[in-house]
Amino acid sequence: MSTITAWPSQAENWMDQKGKPAWIIAMVLGFIIFWPVGLALLFYMIWSKRMCNGKFKNRGRKSHAAYSTSGNSAFDAYKEDTLRRLEEEQGNFEAFLERLRDAKDKSEFDEFMDERAKKTTELKESIEA
Repeated sequence: MSTITAWPSQAENWMDQKGKPAWIIAMVLGFIIFWPVGLALLFYMIWSKRMCNGKFKNRGRKSHAAYSTSGNSAFDAYKEDTLRRLEEEQGNFEAFLERLRDAKDKSEFDEFMDERAKKTTELKESIEA
């Protein structure tokens, strides 16, 4: 591949290594220098899903490498078991966080309802008095 055709790919890889802030800065600079460049970068970022979930190409390749085989069956079995256990722990932790959020929401709602009932009782007492 010649240098002329390789530089966009190299620039894209460099930006992916720097992360989402680098893409945003490049887009803003593109708008400042010449607005169609900024608009083109914005459309490219949306089309390539660089603005979604913070996932970039290089990071995706690394996670794919976690599931590839090494050639050593004992190590691959250990790795598979460890990854399965970590995914299970992640699921359990996310379920715990959801229960924690639900409990907090319920306590805030109960507190709101208690305050509302108290205000209603106070209002009835003030009307009767």
